Amino acid sequence: MAEKVTIGNAELWHGDCREVLPLLPKHDLALTDPPYGINVGSMNMGAGKKATSFESFDWDSAPPPNWLFGLLREKAGDLIVWGGNYFSLEPNGCWLSWDKMQEFSGADFELAYTTLTGPSKTFRMSRVQAYGSVERLHPTQKPLPLMLWCLGKVPQANTVIDPYMGSGTTGAACVHAGKKFTGIERERKYFDIACRRIEDEQRQCRLAV
Repeated sequence: MAEKVTIGNAELWHGDCREVLPLLPKHDLALTDPPYGINVGSMNMGAGKKATSFESFDWDSAPPPNWLFGLLREKAGDLIVWGGNYFSLEPNGCWLSWDKMQEFSGADFELAYTTLTGPSKTFRMSRVQAYGSVERLHPTQKPLPLMLWCLGKVPQANTVIDPYMGSGTTGAACVHAGKKFTGIERERKYFDIACRRIEDEQRQCRLAV
């Protein structure tokens, strides 16, 4: 059975998004980074570090089913889905990319599918800048500035959902941007990390006021 934790204006669910998502109301934006189905556990994460050092990666053995993206489309006014090039999604001209500004064993850049209108845009931030002074809490963790940049593409979105919350970067970005956040995470370890991280972000934002 899914567990719900409320932290300020964030509602966090420990459970399978396939079960939790149908129970939730529609949000303005879904900003998420689902499993790509590329067995990331076998990949080199840089500096000789294997992703398998982050524990089990059976969750990345297959991408989400197509019907889940259909459900997500019903539950959000707009979508920004990182790894969109790995999924079968309806055509749209506005894509977002993260240029990592260097060549290494993994992807030199990543793509996000969107339902937005307008030209495609690129965020440039090297992997050193992204992770050099930040603890890597999840193997596919996105940089906080990248997710803030994504939110800036949909300024009218006041409610944001992430059905693959991971370590909570989308939620932390929503705290910074003053948005209401709903996150879902199946893995207990990462759910607990996300709860602590979002609570810390809210505390820091209150102290900064």
